[in-house]
Amino acid sequence: MTVTTVTTTRGPVRGERRADGSLRFLGIPYAQPPVGDLRFAAPVPPEPWTEPLDATAYGPTAQRRAFAEVTTIPEPSVPGAGVLNLNVFTPGTDPEAGLPVLVWIHGGGYVAGSAASPWYDGSAFNRDGVVLVSLGYRLGIEGFLHLDDAPDNRGVRDWIAALEWVRDNIARFGGDPAKVTIAGQSAGGGAVQTLLAVPAARGLFRGALSVSGAVMSPDGPEVARAASRLFTARTGVPATAAALRELSDDELLDLQDRLGAPGPDREGLPPLLSLAPFADGELIPEPVLGALTTGDAGADVPLMLGFTAHEFNAFPAPGPDGPPVPVLLGALGLAEEKVAAFTKAYGADGPDTLFGQALTDVTFRAPSLAVAEARAASGRPTWLYEFQWESPVNGTAFHCLDLAYAFDLLDAEGVAAAAGDAPPRALADAMHGAWVAFVRDQDPGSSWPRYTAGDRATMLWGAESHVERDPLAQVREIWHD
Repeated sequence: MTVTTVTTTRGPVRGERRADGSLRFLGIPYAQPPVGDLRFAAPVPPEPWTEPLDATAYGPTAQRRAFAEVTTIPEPSVPGAGVLNLNVFTPGTDPEAGLPVLVWIHGGGYVAGSAASPWYDGSAFNRDGVVLVSLGYRLGIEGFLHLDDAPDNRGVRDWIAALEWVRDNIARFGGDPAKVTIAGQSAGGGAVQTLLAVPAARGLFRGALSVSGAVMSPDGPEVARAASRLFTARTGVPATAAALRELSDDELLDLQDRLGAPGPDREGLPPLLSLAPFADGELIPEPVLGALTTGDAGADVPLMLGFTAHEFNAFPAPGPDGPPVPVLLGALGLAEEKVAAFTKAYGADGPDTLFGQALTDVTFRAPSLAVAEARAASGRPTWLYEFQWESPVNGTAFHCLDLAYAFDLLDAEGVAAAAGDAPPRALADAMHGAWVAFVRDQDPGSSWPRYTAGDRATMLWGAESHVERDPLAQVREIWHD
């Protein structure tokens, strides 16, 4: 292994040069370990160091349980206290190179996920002249539960601290701090949308890419406080940092599981993502979707966003003793007069498909489409896509399937299990190329026009990717009109 040392604002880090000539620096702390008095505090910059810090292995992750058997993406759980760390993948360390930078925020429903996933390796981006940074952040209770004696949205504060580290250090790794694009998938896509609505994040990035973005809905301080009350009612533990600070990781995760369990006492809380960024009136002044659809949040930031066609279609409907499908659809926010149209559009394969498609629509497709519509109406630079390539493994374009193509990592661990033994190379070339172009030029290229109120041009990623005019009209008519 050939090592290379770069001196950051806090101290030197020693990374490794890979066989393809690129470099990676793993587990660099951007804040002090959130333990003791810092466990539920805002992130604090690391103490300076003088000896080179070994950055040749991934640092600790906030994910404390392995989910390899139930997630599409391999998501390693790395023990250790210093979970506020990031990874830099770069073509070189010339401070004059001025390369564009992609900052990646992992998904996992804000309660899981790992920046150490092999699906987030930056080698293909480095090959194409882009520096990639992936970051870890506090999850679940530690990152997002409202506590009366702690700052809200601690996970969001972690994202901002990491972006500040990028601003102050990325030139030393060959990147240009003025050419940063933030990106993420699922909860990470929701993080991107959230950061667009956070005044404290302005100026830390110039572009945004939200992949299957998921944000809390309903949103607001009253919802967050209701989740805290439910936490205490179910666990008997006060929702305070003082009561939680000394608990072990396993004890805290057990409490988190009890909070997330279904039950009638959850009425008024989001059906999903009850531990997630929320509008606290300060760091996040207003609900994210409202800020993006009715306000001017992110108005000057080019945005690429989209989703897969069948994100959660495999999600099983409740059994025969559960509520009927029309009631379930109403609980997900579908107007009564739209149930028949939805059933006609998606009901050919039975109630499981209906329920799964409704979850897909209400969590991903309808909100992202609403953001694209609002931005198009205001003339803001926006590009919309739907990933439609159906895996031979289960015949759907499911949640997370698109990432191996976007990162151009078809040979990575776990890809064959998700995409079959012969994932189409042309799709990876096209999709990854559009991402590189967007990060580099803030435009994915001439073959993919902006989403406008006039033609609603949408990229459909598939075996033969192409742009269509308003292919999601049915989604809009059912969920929006």
